[in-house]
Amino acid sequence: MLVVGFFLLTAFASIYTDRLWYKEVGYSQVFSTMLWTRVGLFVGFGALMAAIVAANMHLAHRFRPMFRMAPADASVERYREAVTPIRGWLLAGVALVVGIFAGTSAIGQWRTFLLWRNAEDFGKDDAYFNKDISFFVFHLPWWNFVVDFMMAATVVALIGTAVVHYLYGGIRLQQSHDRLSGAAQVQLSVLLGIFVLAKSVDYYLDRYDLVTEDHRLFTGMNYTAENALLPARNILVGVALICAVLFFLNIWRKTWQLPSVGLALLALSAVLLGMIWPAMVQSFQVKPSEADKEKSYLQANIKATLEAYELNEIDTEQYRGVPTGDTGLTEGQAVLAQLTNTPVVDPQQVRETFQQRQALRAYYSLPNVLDVDRYEIEGEQVPLVMGVRELDQSGINSGDQNWSNLHTVYTHGEGLIAAYANRLSTSEVNGKIVWAEGVRTDDGGGGNALTKAGEFETRIYFGEKSPTYSVVGKSGEGADSVELGLADTNSDEGDQRTTYDGKGGVKVGSTFNQLMYAIKFGEPNFLLSGRVNDKSKVLYNRTPVERVEKVAPWLTLDGDPYPAVVSGRVQWIVDGYTTTDKYPNSQRESFEAMIDDSQQQETGLQAIPTDEINYMRSAVKATVDAYDGTVTLYQWDESDPILKTWMKVFPDAVQPKSAISEELAKHLRYPEDLFKVQRYQLAKYHVTDAGEFYSGNDRWDVPEDPNASRPVFQPPYRLFSTGVGGTDDWSLTSVFVPYRKSTLASYLQVNSDATSDAFGKLRLLEVTDANTPGPGQVANQMQQEKAVADALQQYRVSGATPPRFGNLLTLPVQDGLIYIQPVYAQRTGGTSSFPILQFVVVKYGEDVGIADSLVGALGNALGVDLEDDTPTPTPTPDPEPGEPGDPEPDPEPNGSLDDRIAAALREADTAFKAAETAQAANDTVKWAAELEKAEAAVNRAVSLANQRDAE
Repeated sequence: MLVVGFFLLTAFASIYTDRLWYKEVGYSQVFSTMLWTRVGLFVGFGALMAAIVAANMHLAHRFRPMFRMAPADASVERYREAVTPIRGWLLAGVALVVGIFAGTSAIGQWRTFLLWRNAEDFGKDDAYFNKDISFFVFHLPWWNFVVDFMMAATVVALIGTAVVHYLYGGIRLQQSHDRLSGAAQVQLSVLLGIFVLAKSVDYYLDRYDLVTEDHRLFTGMNYTAENALLPARNILVGVALICAVLFFLNIWRKTWQLPSVGLALLALSAVLLGMIWPAMVQSFQVKPSEADKEKSYLQANIKATLEAYELNEIDTEQYRGVPTGDTGLTEGQAVLAQLTNTPVVDPQQVRETFQQRQALRAYYSLPNVLDVDRYEIEGEQVPLVMGVRELDQSGINSGDQNWSNLHTVYTHGEGLIAAYANRLSTSEVNGKIVWAEGVRTDDGGGGNALTKAGEFETRIYFGEKSPTYSVVGKSGEGADSVELGLADTNSDEGDQRTTYDGKGGVKVGSTFNQLMYAIKFGEPNFLLSGRVNDKSKVLYNRTPVERVEKVAPWLTLDGDPYPAVVSGRVQWIVDGYTTTDKYPNSQRESFEAMIDDSQQQETGLQAIPTDEINYMRSAVKATVDAYDGTVTLYQWDESDPILKTWMKVFPDAVQPKSAISEELAKHLRYPEDLFKVQRYQLAKYHVTDAGEFYSGNDRWDVPEDPNASRPVFQPPYRLFSTGVGGTDDWSLTSVFVPYRKSTLASYLQVNSDATSDAFGKLRLLEVTDANTPGPGQVANQMQQEKAVADALQQYRVSGATPPRFGNLLTLPVQDGLIYIQPVYAQRTGGTSSFPILQFVVVKYGEDVGIADSLVGALGNALGVDLEDDTPTPTPTPDPEPGEPGDPEPDPEPNGSLDDRIAAALREADTAFKAAETAQAANDTVKWAAELEKAEAAVNRAVSLANQRDAE
C-alpha cells in the first residue's frame, strides 16, 4: 500500500504542478482539454472493457450447471472450491486489471480521437476510393482503433468466459459427448459471432489502408493491391459475415459443425486470397512487365507525393554551370557584385572562438551550433553569425555546486553574441572575426549594432542549456539579491547580483505548493531552504523546444531553434510542422532519416508522434521569450487542414498570422528540417514521368559533406545577390549529385525571406553539363591545386594542427558556379587556442584562387586585381595606442627564394611558440603581437612561394 500511495502522490504532484505551469504560461485550455480527453478515454474504454469482461464472466457463473460433477472432474472441483469463496473479489480484480490496461492503451489515442472529432475536410479526394483525404487522415485511424478494441475485448471476454464455464462444469473436456452445457454453447457462440463480425468490419476498413501501405517500389495502391488484395478483402468481408451468421445460428441449432466449417473457410480464404493469390499475381503478372503494370499507380504516387510535400510548384530551369564571359577584370567585377553579402565565416568552425573570446566566465557557454540570421545595420542588410551566452552549470567549481548555488544563484545567462558573417578583420586576436554584438569589440571591430544600453534585456532565463529548474525572487523583505550576472554585458569586468522580475514563472506560494514541488523534483529544500518563500517563483520546462512542445504537443518541432532580437528582447523562434503518415498514395519515409546530416548530431532530434511521415507542412511559427519564457504560437500555413483541425481543438492556442509583428517577420525564415525533407524527396521525385521514374536513370542523391563522414550535405542559410534588380535574396540552398556519382546534377534554392512575396518559392537549376564537378570533386580539386597545397603545407610544417575546412558553398553566378570555402588553422597546445580563418579558397570555372579574403581569392583565381574595385564595409579600426599593431617585417635575407621561404617559416614558427608562451602567462597583449608577427611571416612565405611558382 505504501508503494501504491507513493505512486499516486507522485502522479498527483506531477499533474498539479503541470496545471500550475499551464496556467502561468496562459495555456490552461490545452492542459484541461488534454487532461479530460485522456481521463475520458481511460474511463470510457477502461469501463467498457471491464464491463464486457465482468458481464460475460458473471453470466457464465449465473448459468452454470446445477448438477454435481463426475468423478473424472475431481481435479477441477478442487480449483472451483478454492475460487468460490473469493469469486466476487476475483471477478472484480480481473475486471479492474483488464480495464486499467484497456484504459491505458486508449489514453495513447487522444490525438486520434480529437482529430476524428474535430476533422476538417482537405477539399481533395483520393485517386481510388474518391473519398476526401480527411477520411484517411482523421477518420480511418480512429475507426481502426475502435474495431481493434472491440476485437480485443471480445477475445478477453471469450477467454474469461471459457475459464468460468470450465471451472463450474459448463465445459467438460473429459467427456466424449455433451462437452458443453447449453448456456456455455449459447454464450460462446455469441462471443465468437461478435468477434468474426468485428473481423468483417476490420477487413472492410483494411480496404482503405491499401492506399497507405508500403510496397517495394512506392507507397500506396499498386497493381497487386487493386487487382488481388482489394477483391480478396471484399470477399473476406462476405465470408466473415457468413461465418458470423453461422455462429449466431448456433444458438438454436446446438451443433458446431457449420460454424466450424465457416471458421475454417474464413481461415483458408485469408491464406489463399489474402496471401497466396496476391503473391501469385505479383510473381506471374506484375514482375514480367512491372514497368507497364505499375505505371498508372506510380504516376498517382508521384502526384500525391509532390502535393504532400509541397513540391508541385517548383520553378525548374536548365543551367549551363559554366561561365559564359571572359575570365578577366570585367567578369570578376560582375561576379563580385553578386558576392557582397556572401558569408565566409563558418558557424561550425568559429564556435570555439565565440566561446573563448565571448563566454567571459567558465559557467557561461555558447551553443554547440551557432545560428545565422540577417539584420539591418547602418541601413544595410548583413548576415550575422549569432549565439546566446547561456548558463552552463558544468563550469561551476565542484566545491560550489550545492543546491543553493545551482538553483538560486546561478540561474541565467547573459546577452547575445554576434559577428559579421561577410566581414573579416586583419587581427588574429579574435580569429579575424569582426564582432557586431558582444564584449571585446575594441579589438574586434563592429560595436553593439543590435542593442542599445537601457533598451535591451540581456538576461537569458530560458535557453537551450538552461538548468532543469531555478528558484528566483528575493528571500524576503529587504533581502539582498542573490542571482549572479554580469555587471555590464559590454564589458568583461565585474559581476552583479540581480533579482528576476519577469512575469513568467510559477509562484511557489503556499506550503502545499512547496510540498508538491519537493515531490516533483525530489528535493526537500523546497520545504527547508530559506531561499524559498511565498513570493518565490520556480522556473522549469525552460528550453525553447520543451516549452513549445508542452503547449503544442500535436506539432512536430524543428530541431534547431534560433535566437532573434525583437523589440529589445531575445526571442527564440521555433518552427512547428503538422505531419501525418496517412496521406493516400504519398511516399512514406522516416523523418529522422530525411533530416539526418553532418550537423544533426549537434542539434538532436525531437520526439514526434510517429517517425514515419508522408505529409508535412510548415504550419506554425512559435516564439519563446528568453527572459520571461512567454510562448506564442502563430498560424503560418492558413490552408493546412491539420492545423485548422487542431485550432478547433484548441481555439485559443494559436494566434492568427496577422498578429506577427513586422519586426518579428524580418527574422522568420524557411524551416530547415522542412527543406531537408523536401530535398530528400526531390532527389527521386524531380522525375514526374512514371516510366522514367521506374528506370531510375535520372535519380539524384544528396552529396556527402566533404568535411565529414556523415552521409549528407548540410545546407546553410546564405545571403547573396541574385543580380536581378540588384536585390539580395535570403536563401536556403543545397545541391544534388547523380545517384552514386560525384558530378553535379542540380542546385536547389528556396527563398527564405518571410517578408517577401516570393517566400517559400523553390527554384531548381538543372545543370546541363554532365561533367560539372560536384562538391566532393571540387573539394579535392581545391586542395590539390598547387597554390592551395603550398599555402596549407606551411601550417603543417610550422606545427599547427591540420587545417580545418569550412562549409563548401556553391553559388550560381554569371551562368556558372562559384565554390567558396574558408580554411581555418589552429595552433596546438594550451586550452585557449581557437581556429583562425587563414584563407579563403575560390573555384570559378576551371580557375582556383587562394588568399586571406574572398575578394583576393577571386582575384587570384581570375588573375586580376579586384581589391581597388571593392567597397569595404565597416573597416576594422586601427589599434589604439598600447594595443598590438602590425609588426614591422624583418629585412628579407639574401639568397634563393627557397632559402627566403624557409627563413620566413622559421620566423613564423618562432613567433607561434612565443605566442603560446604568452598565452600560458595570460599576457594577452604579447600573445596578440606574436600572432601578428607569425601571420606576417606566413603571408610573406606564401607570397614568395607564389613568386617561385610563377617563375
